[in-house]
Amino acid sequence: MARLAHVVPLAPVGGVYTYAVPDELDEEATVGARVLVPFGRRQLTGVVVRRDEGDADGAKPLAGALDGRPALTPELLALTEWVAGYYLCTWGEALKSALPSGAEVESRRVARVRAPAAAWPDEVRSRTVLAALADAPDGLPLDAVARALGRATVPHALLQRLADAGALEIVDEVQAARARARIEKHLRLAPGVTPEAAVADLRGARQRDLVWYLAEADGLVRQAEALATAQASSSTVAGLVARGLVEVVDAEVERRTDGLDDAHVPPPDVALHPMQARALDALTDAIATRQPRTFLLEGVTGSGKTEVYLRALRAVRERGQTGLVLVPEIALTPQTVRRFTAHFPGEVAVLHSRMSPGERLDAWTRIRDGVYPIVVGPRSAVWAPVADLGLVVVDEEHEASYKQFDPAPRYHARDVAVLRAHQAGAVCVLGSATPSLESVANARAGKYVHLLMPDRVPVRGREAAPLPTVRIVDLTREREIRRLKGALSLPLREAIQARLDRDEQTILLQNRRGYAPVLTCESCGFTPMCRDCAVSLTVHKTNRTLRCHYCGLAERIPPQCPSCGEHALKLLGAGTQRVEEELASVFPAARVLRMDLDTTSRKGAHRQLLDRFGRGEADLLLGTQMVAKGLDFPRVTLVGVVEADTGMLLPDFRAAERTFSLLAQVAGRAGRHDLEGEVILQTRNPDHPAVRFALAHDVAGFQAHELAERRALGYPPFGRLIGAEVKGPDERTTRELAQRWTTALEREAMKIAGVQVLGPVPAFVGRVQRQWRFHTLLKAPRTVPHAALAEAVRRANAAAPAPSRHRVNVDVDPVGLY
Repeated sequence: MARLAHVVPLAPVGGVYTYAVPDELDEEATVGARVLVPFGRRQLTGVVVRRDEGDADGAKPLAGALDGRPALTPELLALTEWVAGYYLCTWGEALKSALPSGAEVESRRVARVRAPAAAWPDEVRSRTVLAALADAPDGLPLDAVARALGRATVPHALLQRLADAGALEIVDEVQAARARARIEKHLRLAPGVTPEAAVADLRGARQRDLVWYLAEADGLVRQAEALATAQASSSTVAGLVARGLVEVVDAEVERRTDGLDDAHVPPPDVALHPMQARALDALTDAIATRQPRTFLLEGVTGSGKTEVYLRALRAVRERGQTGLVLVPEIALTPQTVRRFTAHFPGEVAVLHSRMSPGERLDAWTRIRDGVYPIVVGPRSAVWAPVADLGLVVVDEEHEASYKQFDPAPRYHARDVAVLRAHQAGAVCVLGSATPSLESVANARAGKYVHLLMPDRVPVRGREAAPLPTVRIVDLTREREIRRLKGALSLPLREAIQARLDRDEQTILLQNRRGYAPVLTCESCGFTPMCRDCAVSLTVHKTNRTLRCHYCGLAERIPPQCPSCGEHALKLLGAGTQRVEEELASVFPAARVLRMDLDTTSRKGAHRQLLDRFGRGEADLLLGTQMVAKGLDFPRVTLVGVVEADTGMLLPDFRAAERTFSLLAQVAGRAGRHDLEGEVILQTRNPDHPAVRFALAHDVAGFQAHELAERRALGYPPFGRLIGAEVKGPDERTTRELAQRWTTALEREAMKIAGVQVLGPVPAFVGRVQRQWRFHTLLKAPRTVPHAALAEAVRRANAAAPAPSRHRVNVDVDPVGLY
């Protein structure tokens, strides 16, 4: 009997593949370990999901092992298998999401020229290929050869003819992983060397200082750090090594990320409010008895939910278990990390997509090795390889950013977190001031334990701050009565000025970046459009460009209309840059910070901006939705929403819920401490339910109103949805595929009572990055099992396979339908 490894490749291919395990790889190729496997013409990274013994006839041997110890625990293997089944992707795609990006190894086929130019064939395409290869001594990947010919596909037949003729060779090259451990030189005293004896024979002051420094360090010290501290040089080290006093050792170092190297201020001793204590008691009871229960912690902004998380995590750490804390925005990570590291110094790691591949690999490795028992991060942190999990926290659980849109798996981190906690026997806490209607329904059905914290907590011995007053400004009336020209109404301007006079701070939300969303010609109606996406270009004034916010295309702003030649170009709407300009004009002495994707693209920019605002170096913080949640600044007494209608009228049944949550969350940034807060909402739809309920801070009222509408229409949480996006480079062929696929799905859906198939229809944005998009929606009552719907989708995929360069992307429980 041969030893066998059952492997799932980290690629969008279905199935589990069986390989023979060579003797030399038997100990390393354990379950959960990454291995290199032959797969068709190349080699891929895969994960061993099962080991056994059996007949090895026809089984290729493993090509190599990539880990000294398993990369994934049995718990994560089970979780990724569930994700693949539920979200209708391959297991390999799910496994890839659970591993640090850039750590995979694979081979690629490379062509290299062999014959001299004199022996090249006369045929034009052959000479073009060989000329391109001649300019690349190390060869070219086959897709680069295709590009040299101006083709989208690789000309395999042509390359094979040239290889058979001896003009070129095609070889497989294994590419090294993009993310690798960083190795640096370290120093230590040689075994048996005492500093007193060593310095007695040394004349050089630098050598003596370095020896004493290494002695005090009592272990390995990075050479660069030791030389800087002792003001020594590499020649100093060379001399000590030659004398046998010092050793140079190569050792791995950790690349740290934002917020982890700061000096940590001890947290203040906070007395819990009775409602906090009741919530904490419920959590700690479940933790102590290891009940895998899910709690919905619904608390108004400023009610002290984070303090409850911290105390619950303390109970988990006292039991020797680990914790996982998810936040919806990378922008919230620095503030969250500081609070948690203050309570748990040296125990907190961060995982997020803005980290470099190397930083992410270092953090991931040390989490797996138990160095960091607490992990903080956005949705991808749900895959953190912590062992013996005791607590999972999903803060602001209602946020749409917890949903992965692209690539597969299109999972919802909140739901994956709930399942992961259940599988690990851990407690899961979903926290929000405006919980999602799905979580509210689960709490009412008894699936979740509902904990309410309806009041703000006292701060530093003072009475609890009341919720801020909310005022509505009708922009339509403002334009009619006051001839409003800019983005800021007179009431909002007066309120901002009052805060400037009192040395208080203001947060302004404008959920559109750029200068103006649309540039149009008043003479002929021309509007610049993206050539690759079906959207208008947004004006960015700082570098005078028109940009597409879908694909990143940038063009110069034309001096006149490209269509009619008239100087009649007009800006419509206002983005954050235009509001910033207006603030500078109306309040020239005010200090303004802008926080949007343009100002936070640099590493660490989120943290730097928030630090400056927290230190009082700015009077106004203007930004997109990243300023709407999780921020806590004592001197913020005014929150202004420049345009509350953004996103309200999108063709999506969740539009009202998202708008209400955003308004309620940003309102909660005002008056959180001892200064009274105020919120001003500017809107053209003052009677919209989301605005009316936000005006009254009436979360329960909005939930009742929206749940009644959802029930009547059969939408979640009372129904199930599976969306399909059909994409392709040609409008006609993509539409035809969408119709074939939808027809196949309809045939399957007819077998299931109560199921509807809607579509196909062009997507709200019909083309993105040169890809045409059509949507189909499968809608079913909640009583229909998910497995039946999943099987219908699989059968539709089999009956209407996507041709080359086309895709059908399936999205289970979609969050956005546009």
